[in-house]
Amino acid sequence: MSTKTDAPDEPGATADESGDLGVAGSQLSTAPKEDVSLPSLGPIGWVRWFWRQLTSMRVALLLLFLLSIGAIPGSLIPQTSIDPVKVDAFKEKHATLAEVYDKLGMFHVYSSVWFSAIYLLLFISLIGCIVPRAWQFVGQLRGRPPAAPRRLTRLPAYTTWHTDARPEQVLDAAERMLRKRRFRIRREGTAVASEKGYLREAGNLLFHVALIVMLVAFAVGGLWKSEGGKLVTEGDGFSNSLTQYDDFSSGPFFDTDTMEPFGFTMDSFDATYERTGPQKGTPRTFRANITYFTGADGTEHKKSIEVNTPLDIAGNKVYLLSHGYAPVVTVKDGRGKVVYHGAVPFLPQDPKNFTSSGVVKVPGAQNKDGKRNQLGFQALFVPTFGGKNSGSMFSQFPAPDFPVLSVNAWHGDLGMDSGLPQNVYQLDTKRLTQYKDASGDFFKKMLLPKDRAAQMLGHTGARLTPEQLAAESTMNLPDGDGSITFEGIKTWASFKIAHQPGNGLALTGAVCALLGLAASLFIQRRRVWVRAERADDSGVTVVEMAGLGRSESARVAEELAALAAELTPGAPLASPAADTADGPGTSAEDPTEPSDSADPADPSEGARA
Repeated sequence: MSTKTDAPDEPGATADESGDLGVAGSQLSTAPKEDVSLPSLGPIGWVRWFWRQLTSMRVALLLLFLLSIGAIPGSLIPQTSIDPVKVDAFKEKHATLAEVYDKLGMFHVYSSVWFSAIYLLLFISLIGCIVPRAWQFVGQLRGRPPAAPRRLTRLPAYTTWHTDARPEQVLDAAERMLRKRRFRIRREGTAVASEKGYLREAGNLLFHVALIVMLVAFAVGGLWKSEGGKLVTEGDGFSNSLTQYDDFSSGPFFDTDTMEPFGFTMDSFDATYERTGPQKGTPRTFRANITYFTGADGTEHKKSIEVNTPLDIAGNKVYLLSHGYAPVVTVKDGRGKVVYHGAVPFLPQDPKNFTSSGVVKVPGAQNKDGKRNQLGFQALFVPTFGGKNSGSMFSQFPAPDFPVLSVNAWHGDLGMDSGLPQNVYQLDTKRLTQYKDASGDFFKKMLLPKDRAAQMLGHTGARLTPEQLAAESTMNLPDGDGSITFEGIKTWASFKIAHQPGNGLALTGAVCALLGLAASLFIQRRRVWVRAERADDSGVTVVEMAGLGRSESARVAEELAALAAELTPGAPLASPAADTADGPGTSAEDPTEPSDSADPADPSEGARA
């Protein structure tokens, strides 16, 4: 059974006014009853509140922190814009995780929606912080230093002494001294007010403006950038057109029709390695010697490009990334006709000693009966053969001291007529048949370069006839289907051609940010007041000096002591007889030893810096 009372807690009060439980409920707590009504902000009020929060310094720092945190996945997870091959390999290896990353935009972090949102909010926040501070700073520059407080003794740094000089003489001397020290001066009544250190706030503003400049530079670099790679073999060249790149990526606003006309030819490549000691095989020199030109009819210039030393051509940076070897081969078909001749770049499988693999595709080959018989060769190249009498193929040094090419031969249909793109470094053997020798084993042979075969065989101590010597450089295919000859070796180099229009602007912003930060950290905003008044009961002048800094620092007291010492010749200490006179605030002190008052400065008197 439930019971409800309607008795009020005091005469004239209803049950509703005293609560649902009446008097009993009102006695459960001694807390005062608060009736707070919050005003409704409304749409405009909420917009103002949101703007004030967004443009506050703590939100700007929070957004800057989030931006730095958001950039971490871009350096840890493969990015589509940098290396799509690695992205595909990651997706194959981590299928479930790749789906999550794909939805979160982790494979294109810097162009994702969430990263762009943080970027734009930080940009707006910095602008909202700078504009009002800039107007306030302009107002401070146009204003005058505040008048001296009534009680200078309450300021953190203070000193006083007596002098026989008249107050006007003291104030004139103080004004000259402070102007010499580049203080802004305001003389009013019996006091001189001065202020210095405006560059602190200017440095603060410069720092924030520099951050905006860097954000703009990064945006310009991301929207109008272009970047591509090109593999060039000795004797071959490159021209800056879209079809010449092996891979190419650009920003959304980059116009391929505006690409600067330039090009270069790689004349030679120099590579040296440490040959003895514990660092044997360590690279010492990587240098690509090129001849470049700018413009349609530009003059040719010779230049060398080294690692971390790019070449600047028409606003583009040409970087040397890597190098490798390109065996020069000649392929003849069954009719004895040369169907392929050239250098084939091989990709290093061992980055230390350059054991490399490559593929030679010959779609125009025919057999001795004139029928179509496309040829494909899989090969392994070692610059310094180290597998003698071991049955294995590996390199023991990165320089081409003992180059050997091991070749496997295939014939049939290369699949190049299907119209589908193929990897030039891989051989699709689905419609191909591997050659076999008379014993039924797969046909395979190790070749020496024809231009160096005599030297190589002489190195091994072998004595061969010219016919045998030629056979060591050539592999003849079974059934008279042709041959492949290892002619020699060339070197290839991989270059990256990058156009970054915002780099100069970003560098300028970074330098200005450092200068602004240094100014805001090492320059102190401070104010100094000098007051000179006649004592009431004597003919001496009481001189008071006080200083106030924006932040607590011992340098304010030190500077005040130096100013007091410099002012002493214009306001010398009074005679001892005058110093004994009694009066308010007339105790003589050493002007070079300012005292620190126990009472804080009164902000209501306009003494805050």
